[in-house]
Amino acid sequence: MKYKFLIFLFWGLAARAQQTNPAFADSIPTVIDSSYREDQFYFGLSFNFITDQPEFLDQNGFSAGLSGGFIRDIPLNENRNIGIGIGLGLAFDSFGQNLFIGEDQDGNSVFRNLNQDGIDYDSNRFNTFLIEAPIQFRWRTSTFDSYKFWRIYTGLKLGYIYHFRSILKQTGNTVKQSDVPELERFRLGASFTFGYSTFNFQIYYGLNPFFDGATVEGEDVSISTLRVGLMFYIL
Repeated sequence: MKYKFLIFLFWGLAARAQQTNPAFADSIPTVIDSSYREDQFYFGLSFNFITDQPEFLDQNGFSAGLSGGFIRDIPLNENRNIGIGIGLGLAFDSFGQNLFIGEDQDGNSVFRNLNQDGIDYDSNRFNTFLIEAPIQFRWRTSTFDSYKFWRIYTGLKLGYIYHFRSILKQTGNTVKQSDVPELERFRLGASFTFGYSTFNFQIYYGLNPFFDGATVEGEDVSISTLRVGLMFYIL
Protein backbone atom coordinates (compact mmCIF):
# COMPACT_ATOMS: atom_id res chain seq x y z
CA MET A 1 0.00 0.00 0.00
CA LYS A 2 2.90 2.35 0.75
CA TYR A 3 4.32 1.81 -2.76
CA LYS A 4 0.93 2.51 -4.35
CA PHE A 5 0.60 5.66 -2.28
CA LEU A 6 4.10 6.88 -3.31
CA ILE A 7 3.40 6.20 -7.01
CA PHE A 8 0.10 8.08 -6.78
CA LEU A 9 1.84 10.98 -5.00
CA PHE A 10 4.63 11.08 -7.62
CA TRP A 11 2.23 11.36 -10.56
CA GLY A 12 0.20 13.99 -8.74
CA LEU A 13 3.28 16.13 -8.16
CA ALA A 14 4.42 15.65 -11.78
CA ALA A 15 1.05 16.80 -13.10
CA ARG A 16 1.17 19.81 -10.80
CA ALA A 17 4.68 20.67 -11.98
CA GLN A 18 3.55 20.52 -15.63
CA GLN A 19 0.89 23.13 -14.95
CA THR A 20 3.11 25.51 -12.95
CA ASN A 21 6.50 25.13 -14.67
CA PRO A 22 6.54 26.80 -18.12
CA ALA A 23 9.84 25.17 -19.11
CA PHE A 24 8.42 21.73 -18.46
CA ALA A 25 5.17 22.55 -20.27
CA ASP A 26 7.04 23.80 -23.32
CA SER A 27 8.75 20.44 -23.70
CA ILE A 28 5.44 18.65 -24.25
CA PRO A 29 4.52 18.24 -27.97
CA THR A 30 1.43 20.21 -29.05
CA VAL A 31 -1.05 19.77 -31.87
CA ILE A 32 -0.19 21.73 -35.05
CA ASP A 33 -2.21 24.97 -35.20
CA SER A 34 -4.15 25.45 -38.45
CA SER A 35 -4.55 29.22 -37.87
CA TYR A 36 -2.46 30.09 -40.89
CA ARG A 37 -2.31 33.11 -43.24
CA GLU A 38 -1.41 33.31 -46.92
CA ASP A 39 1.13 36.11 -46.52
CA GLN A 40 2.92 36.37 -49.85
CA PHE A 41 5.62 38.05 -51.85
CA TYR A 42 4.40 38.82 -55.38
CA PHE A 43 6.10 39.49 -58.70
CA GLY A 44 4.21 40.53 -61.85
CA LEU A 45 4.93 40.84 -65.57
CA SER A 46 2.49 42.56 -67.92
CA PHE A 47 1.82 43.89 -71.40
CA ASN A 48 0.52 47.46 -71.24
CA PHE A 49 -2.25 48.86 -73.43
CA ILE A 50 -3.37 52.49 -73.58
CA THR A 51 -7.11 52.98 -73.16
CA ASP A 52 -9.44 55.98 -73.52
CA GLN A 53 -7.03 57.43 -76.07
CA PRO A 54 -7.86 60.12 -78.66
CA GLU A 55 -8.18 59.04 -82.30
CA PHE A 56 -4.73 60.24 -83.30
CA LEU A 57 -2.87 58.27 -80.62
CA ASP A 58 -1.29 54.96 -81.64
CA GLN A 59 0.80 52.58 -79.59
CA ASN A 60 4.06 51.42 -81.10
CA GLY A 61 7.04 49.44 -79.92
CA PHE A 62 6.99 47.21 -76.86
CA SER A 63 5.00 48.36 -73.82
CA ALA A 64 5.52 46.32 -70.66
CA GLY A 65 5.41 46.48 -66.87
CA LEU A 66 7.07 44.99 -63.81
CA SER A 67 5.77 44.94 -60.24
CA GLY A 68 6.72 43.36 -56.94
CA GLY A 69 5.98 43.58 -53.25
CA PHE A 70 4.48 41.92 -50.19
CA ILE A 71 0.84 41.23 -49.26
CA ARG A 72 -0.44 40.62 -45.72
CA ASP A 73 -3.33 38.14 -45.53
CA ILE A 74 -6.28 38.61 -43.15
CA PRO A 75 -8.59 35.51 -43.09
CA LEU A 76 -12.30 36.19 -42.57
CA ASN A 77 -13.78 32.73 -41.92
CA GLU A 78 -13.03 29.61 -39.88
CA ASN A 79 -11.78 27.64 -42.90
CA ARG A 80 -9.45 30.56 -43.68
CA ASN A 81 -10.11 30.26 -47.42
CA ILE A 82 -11.75 33.69 -47.65
CA GLY A 83 -9.86 36.79 -46.66
CA ILE A 84 -8.62 40.30 -47.28
CA GLY A 85 -5.13 41.10 -48.58
CA ILE A 86 -3.35 44.41 -48.00
CA GLY A 87 0.04 44.97 -49.57
CA LEU A 88 2.80 47.38 -50.47
CA GLY A 89 5.13 47.27 -53.46
CA LEU A 90 6.80 48.98 -56.40
CA ALA A 91 5.86 49.01 -60.09
CA PHE A 92 7.40 50.14 -63.37
CA ASP A 93 5.37 50.67 -66.56
CA SER A 94 6.46 51.72 -70.04
CA PHE A 95 4.28 52.91 -72.95
CA GLY A 96 5.48 53.34 -76.53
CA GLN A 97 3.27 55.75 -78.53
CA ASN A 98 3.21 58.84 -80.74
CA LEU A 99 2.34 61.48 -78.11
CA PHE A 100 5.24 63.90 -77.63
CA ILE A 101 5.48 65.44 -74.16
CA GLY A 102 7.83 68.40 -73.76
CA GLU A 103 7.83 72.06 -72.75
CA ASP A 104 8.09 75.46 -74.41
CA GLN A 105 10.52 78.28 -73.64
CA ASP A 106 8.30 79.50 -70.80
CA GLY A 107 8.33 76.09 -69.10
CA ASN A 108 4.74 75.22 -70.05
CA SER A 109 3.92 71.64 -71.04
CA VAL A 110 3.62 70.84 -74.73
CA PHE A 111 1.69 67.85 -76.08
CA ARG A 112 2.00 67.07 -79.81
CA ASN A 113 0.95 64.40 -82.27
CA LEU A 114 4.24 63.23 -83.77
CA ASN A 115 2.58 61.56 -86.76
CA GLN A 116 0.56 64.62 -87.75
CA ASP A 117 3.52 66.96 -87.49
CA GLY A 118 5.56 64.63 -89.69
CA ILE A 119 8.38 64.44 -87.15
CA ASP A 120 10.82 61.63 -87.83
CA TYR A 121 11.77 59.70 -84.68
CA ASP A 122 13.24 56.36 -83.66
CA SER A 123 11.20 55.84 -80.49
CA ASN A 124 8.89 57.76 -78.19
CA ARG A 125 7.62 56.51 -74.86
CA PHE A 126 6.81 57.52 -71.32
CA ASN A 127 7.70 55.53 -68.21
CA THR A 128 6.13 55.57 -64.76
CA PHE A 129 7.70 54.47 -61.46
CA LEU A 130 5.12 53.84 -58.75
CA ILE A 131 4.61 52.96 -55.13
CA GLU A 132 1.49 50.79 -55.08
CA ALA A 133 -0.79 49.32 -52.41
CA PRO A 134 -3.02 46.41 -53.50
CA ILE A 135 -6.23 45.78 -51.54
CA GLN A 136 -7.80 42.41 -52.38
CA PHE A 137 -10.82 40.28 -51.57
CA ARG A 138 -9.38 36.74 -51.65
CA TRP A 139 -10.84 33.27 -52.21
CA ARG A 140 -8.68 30.13 -52.39
CA THR A 141 -8.83 26.34 -51.97
CA SER A 142 -5.79 26.26 -49.69
CA THR A 143 -5.17 24.42 -46.42
CA PHE A 144 -2.47 24.98 -43.80
CA ASP A 145 -0.39 22.05 -45.14
CA SER A 146 -0.83 22.66 -48.90
CA TYR A 147 0.95 25.32 -50.95
CA LYS A 148 -0.71 24.44 -54.28
CA PHE A 149 -4.28 25.65 -54.68
CA TRP A 150 -6.71 27.57 -56.88
CA ARG A 151 -7.22 31.25 -56.18
CA ILE A 152 -9.32 34.24 -57.21
CA TYR A 153 -8.19 37.63 -55.93
CA THR A 154 -10.05 40.79 -56.90
CA GLY A 155 -9.89 44.34 -55.64
CA LEU A 156 -8.22 47.72 -56.08
CA LYS A 157 -4.68 49.02 -56.47
CA LEU A 158 -3.79 52.40 -55.08
CA GLY A 159 -0.65 53.98 -56.47
CA TYR A 160 1.51 57.07 -56.56
CA ILE A 161 3.87 57.97 -59.43
CA TYR A 162 7.04 59.11 -57.67
CA HIS A 163 8.94 59.49 -60.95
CA PHE A 164 7.72 60.12 -64.52
CA ARG A 165 9.87 60.28 -67.65
CA SER A 166 8.98 60.91 -71.29
CA ILE A 167 11.73 60.17 -73.84
CA LEU A 168 11.81 61.03 -77.55
CA LYS A 169 14.76 59.55 -79.45
CA GLN A 170 15.81 60.82 -82.86
CA THR A 171 18.99 60.39 -84.84
CA GLY A 172 21.53 62.51 -82.98
CA ASN A 173 18.95 63.93 -80.55
CA THR A 174 17.16 62.87 -77.36
CA VAL A 175 14.43 64.87 -75.60
CA LYS A 176 13.55 63.98 -71.98
CA GLN A 177 10.79 65.44 -69.85
CA SER A 178 9.94 64.54 -66.25
CA ASP A 179 8.21 67.64 -64.85
CA VAL A 180 4.63 67.51 -66.17
CA PRO A 181 2.09 69.48 -64.05
CA GLU A 182 -0.83 67.85 -65.90
CA LEU A 183 0.24 64.39 -64.69
CA GLU A 184 -2.16 62.69 -62.26
CA ARG A 185 0.36 61.14 -59.88
CA PHE A 186 -2.21 59.37 -57.69
CA ARG A 187 -3.41 56.19 -59.44
CA LEU A 188 -6.47 54.01 -58.88
CA GLY A 189 -7.24 50.77 -60.70
CA ALA A 190 -9.29 47.58 -60.50
CA SER A 191 -7.40 44.29 -60.42
CA PHE A 192 -8.29 40.64 -60.97
CA THR A 193 -6.03 37.62 -60.48
CA PHE A 194 -6.92 34.00 -61.23
CA GLY A 195 -4.71 30.93 -61.20
CA TYR A 196 -3.22 27.87 -59.55
CA SER A 197 -0.20 27.67 -57.27
CA THR A 198 2.63 30.05 -58.23
CA PHE A 199 1.49 30.97 -61.76
CA ASN A 200 -1.53 33.26 -62.12
CA PHE A 201 -3.23 35.38 -64.79
CA GLN A 202 -3.66 39.07 -63.93
CA ILE A 203 -5.67 42.00 -65.31
CA TYR A 204 -5.46 45.62 -64.17
CA TYR A 205 -7.68 48.41 -65.48
CA GLY A 206 -6.90 52.04 -64.63
CA LEU A 207 -9.88 53.97 -63.30
CA ASN A 208 -8.46 57.49 -63.53
CA PRO A 209 -6.62 59.23 -66.40
CA PHE A 210 -2.89 59.90 -66.62
CA PHE A 211 -3.28 63.57 -67.52
CA ASP A 212 -5.68 66.32 -66.47
CA GLY A 213 -6.06 69.30 -68.78
CA ALA A 214 -3.70 68.02 -71.50
CA THR A 215 -4.88 68.67 -75.08
CA VAL A 216 -3.61 68.31 -78.62
CA GLU A 217 -5.25 70.80 -80.99
CA GLY A 218 -8.22 71.06 -78.65
CA GLU A 219 -8.63 67.29 -78.28
CA ASP A 220 -8.47 65.95 -74.73
CA VAL A 221 -5.52 63.64 -73.97
CA SER A 222 -6.46 62.00 -70.67
CA ILE A 223 -5.65 58.32 -71.51
CA SER A 224 -5.55 55.42 -69.06
CA THR A 225 -4.17 51.89 -69.12
CA LEU A 226 -5.00 48.19 -69.26
CA ARG A 227 -2.35 45.74 -68.05
CA VAL A 228 -2.56 42.02 -68.87
CA GLY A 229 0.01 39.46 -67.80
CA LEU A 230 1.21 36.96 -65.20
CA MET A 231 1.45 37.23 -61.43
CA PHE A 232 3.72 34.98 -59.34
CA TYR A 233 3.05 34.44 -55.63
CA ILE A 234 5.73 33.10 -53.27
CA LEU A 235 4.81 32.13 -49.70
